[in-house]
Amino acid sequence: MSGAAGVSVRGALRVVAIADADSFVKWSASLLGGVDGIHRHLLVVRTPLTASAQQQRAALAGTGMQEHEVTRLGFAAVQAWLDGQRPDVVLLAGRGPFVRLLGRVIDRLSRRPVVVAGLPGMAIPAQRGALDYRRHADLLVVHSHREERAFAELGRRIGVEMPTALATLPFARPRSRMLAHDRARVLAAGTARPGSTLLADRPSGVEPRAKREPATDIVFAAQALVPTAREERAEIVATLVRAAEADPERRVVVKLRSRPGESETHLERDPYLDLLPDRRPANLVVSYDSMAQALSTAAGLVTVSSTAAVEAVALGIPVIALDSFGVSKSLLNTVFVGSGLLGGRSEVVAGRFRHPHPDWLRDNYFHPASESTWWSRVEELVAQRRADRLPARTVPAPRGGALHEAWHRASVLGREDRSVSGTAALALGVPATAALARLRRGRTPSAGGTWADASTDFTLEPNPFHDSIRR
Repeated sequence: MSGAAGVSVRGALRVVAIADADSFVKWSASLLGGVDGIHRHLLVVRTPLTASAQQQRAALAGTGMQEHEVTRLGFAAVQAWLDGQRPDVVLLAGRGPFVRLLGRVIDRLSRRPVVVAGLPGMAIPAQRGALDYRRHADLLVVHSHREERAFAELGRRIGVEMPTALATLPFARPRSRMLAHDRARVLAAGTARPGSTLLADRPSGVEPRAKREPATDIVFAAQALVPTAREERAEIVATLVRAAEADPERRVVVKLRSRPGESETHLERDPYLDLLPDRRPANLVVSYDSMAQALSTAAGLVTVSSTAAVEAVALGIPVIALDSFGVSKSLLNTVFVGSGLLGGRSEVVAGRFRHPHPDWLRDNYFHPASESTWWSRVEELVAQRRADRLPARTVPAPRGGALHEAWHRASVLGREDRSVSGTAALALGVPATAALARLRRGRTPSAGGTWADASTDFTLEPNPFHDSIRR
């Protein structure tokens, strides 16, 4: 391997991903699974969001990472473990406060690795907190040209200079060769036969999926955050019931991320399991399998804004991104504008699924593999660090001193933090942070930085989801 400035990076690099929640386990394992010739390991740290053993198995499915390459640890043991492993690269894969907390651990290591951070799926709109919490990493991985532009503009607005590098979204790799220079048209809804699937003409050179058992399932990719209103989530359930009743020969699969008692990345206040009727069609079923397994029998995917849409597109499976509740940043579905995938509940029932418009693909997660240069950029950074040419981007001491640091640690770790200082800090800090959050939400940024403005791909306001890590 060759690095920057003529410095050679010899031998297989030791790379450790550190994660907690299921979506970050899946993303980090998949990302590292696409890099050849490295010694990789996944460190799962115990927090209130940590994937269960079953969630971990589902998250690892298809990533290439094996169970023996995973270690589960409490936070107190992380520093000693990393000092013993002496990784060249650490990939921080968790929500923002988790990344900052682990950044402070890395700052105390005897041998500093290159620090990489990223988000586990589509990141439009680019959120202020997502960038601010990760600003002390050496590199931020993004997954589309659109995200590159969004985070660059966000950084300019808030004064954060954050190096970024483009990676193919790990779940989109199978279809990276789909792009072609020729344009393809999309069949208009009005010209399609009633009940037919709306298909984009495929670009030349695209091969269909390998032959397998006929795929007939409609898979609904549930999300914790969107839509937020209970009545809207109940409308989705009613739509799935109608779809199951419309064709008893096909399964309608509600794909959930967590079983009762398990946690996931985001807090779900009205779980679909609670909204499903007790008496429902026999072909309306619930699945906790991996998304890859669910898609293996899917004829179509339904979601509001899940990254599963990209995973389905990569496999050539048609999609409906629900726009029945609008298209807005707060629904996290503005990324689908211009894709040809947006559709309503009646189209789900009729089975009118779509392939994306080719014009949308290249800018949104389906760029050529040759443009994904994140790993070569990491190698350059390793070479610079070994040559003592890469200054450490350390996490500064919290402005509130030791009490603030204890509050932050306890907020991330929950019951895993048993310190007296953490308990005291939470008692004092929770009311104060709630008041501060209300004050920040009362400020309205200008020039398109609001959640209400769908014309930009970034936000300056705090996110509206009230999605605390504390559970």
